[in-house]
Amino acid sequence: MMGAGEWYPPSQPSDSEASSPTNGYTGTVGHPHTKPTDNPPSYPTTTKYTAPTTIPKPPVGDRDGYRAVGYYGNWDIYARNFTPQQIPASRLTHLLYSFADNRPDGTVFLTDTFADVEKHWATDSWSESGNNMYGSLKQLGLLKQKNRNLKVMLSIGGWTYTNEKKHMDPVGASATAIQTFAKSCVDMVRNYGFDGIDIDWEYPQDATQGLQFLAMLRETRKSLDAYADQMSRNKGYAEEAKPKFLLSIAAPAGEANYKNMPLKEVGEVVDFVNLMVRCFNHKKRAHAYLVEWNGLVLTFLQAYDYAGAWDKTTGHSSNLAPSRSNPKSTPYNTDSVVQHYLRSGVPSQKLNLGMPLYGHAFTNTYGLGQPYNGNGKGSFEAGIYDFKDLPLEGATEYWDEEAYATYSYDNSSHMLVSYDTVEMALTKVGYIKQNKLGGAMWWEVSGDKIGKGSIITNVRPSSLQEPYGY
Repeated sequence: MMGAGEWYPPSQPSDSEASSPTNGYTGTVGHPHTKPTDNPPSYPTTTKYTAPTTIPKPPVGDRDGYRAVGYYGNWDIYARNFTPQQIPASRLTHLLYSFADNRPDGTVFLTDTFADVEKHWATDSWSESGNNMYGSLKQLGLLKQKNRNLKVMLSIGGWTYTNEKKHMDPVGASATAIQTFAKSCVDMVRNYGFDGIDIDWEYPQDATQGLQFLAMLRETRKSLDAYADQMSRNKGYAEEAKPKFLLSIAAPAGEANYKNMPLKEVGEVVDFVNLMVRCFNHKKRAHAYLVEWNGLVLTFLQAYDYAGAWDKTTGHSSNLAPSRSNPKSTPYNTDSVVQHYLRSGVPSQKLNLGMPLYGHAFTNTYGLGQPYNGNGKGSFEAGIYDFKDLPLEGATEYWDEEAYATYSYDNSSHMLVSYDTVEMALTKVGYIKQNKLGGAMWWEVSGDKIGKGSIITNVRPSSLQEPYGY
């Protein structure tokens, strides 16, 4: 049996399914995979996972690790009461501020000017003269001053703006709008001090839109590079001191979405890719975000949301591998998606593996792959619990050694929650290193715990220590 933090890959994975690992976790599988009966099965009462007792010091030095990328929403200051000052900036290499939007002509704009640039914090003065910037963006600038290796990027799009409202569709369809979009991205970088742009189009719906997305990326890359050249000339920088403005995307995990994208060509343009392992309709969750706050190319692979309230049976939401004995519990798996991107020609060091800082809940169920009835109250929306609230009182955490996944189960209330523990995140770090991926990404930082139980705090110093640059 393998220990936490280790990953033994499936053999000969295919696009649709990866083989089961030959070795599993140390610990007990948390359920017998039986159907609900009048006499529900007996569950283990002990947990494999134990929170660390010490926190390693953050590494020192410029670009001394894999990427550690965190999304931060401009809505987080409201109901979640999570301020920019609480972001674990010393443990991150990149912070993606979400979400800006765009108009049909391609012009990019901030979506909540109060949160973004107007809100006065306790340390802000009301008597300063001039045209000053406040809000979360000022605070992120202060974080950068204290953490000189941190890159702050603006994320444009997201589910609500690009999937529900289709705001990127007219931009992609117009060469003029694409040019406006790219120039507007440069304006955002120039005016607000961002280190780059993240584009989250969810998702190009056919091959034509996939090529339009590629055109947007190429034009944005061209404009960012031209701005870097102009800045270098104006300031008299030597070539080696010329700034590098980053470009990233959030990339889909579902075959229905990634088949529309020219992945190899995208990989040639981007600095790195955040792999969004989302394989479902995420409308309900994205809409909840909107309601709450209303008043180099990178690729990010979000390896989560494989199962949730849209399914008829319970399942793992962020498993690495498929379960052979209980296939209903693993409709998707991370390894098969990663291997597809690699075979498609995306450089491994440009892929960041997305991880959740929340869990999907299922109520009135007797185990994984079983029917359920309801999804629980959630931390801020039904069925979704922030990692900082997990495990729920009365629940016990378990490993699934086949699926390479963790979850909790309450034998009294019959509630199951699928999420990553710290130990599961460390195992994914082992997977990242074995596959020579670029790093890790989290959605989103407000959901993490504070202190020794934090996933970001424990993952960042523990093993992301070898350089891939930006």
